[in-house]
Amino acid sequence: MATPSVAANAYASLQRIMSSAASSTADIGKSGESAGGPSFGAVLKDTLSSVMDAGRKSDAQTVAAASGKANIMDVVTAVAETDVAVSTLVSVRDKVISAYEDIMKMPI
Repeated sequence: MATPSVAANAYASLQRIMSSAASSTADIGKSGESAGGPSFGAVLKDTLSSVMDAGRKSDAQTVAAASGKANIMDVVTAVAETDVAVSTLVSVRDKVISAYEDIMKMPI
């Protein structure tokens, strides 16, 4: 179960990702192209890599605990952070799929 501090850290990480993407994106011109900002694919790739890093950290903490070299609280915290990151990723995926389905239902 995720503690409030783990959830707050996950939301703070998401806020940093979104604010860095928003601050580095330039104004969109009349042609509809962004002037030098990160693409959706780049933001998605960065987010996925951060989730993968959280999973690797969780795995490393679990292996260290199994060998008696890590504190159990560190393991629980790492696993909870990974759980929150994956849950957030799944929620975003579900929203993207829902938006795509809504767009596909629109009449032309």
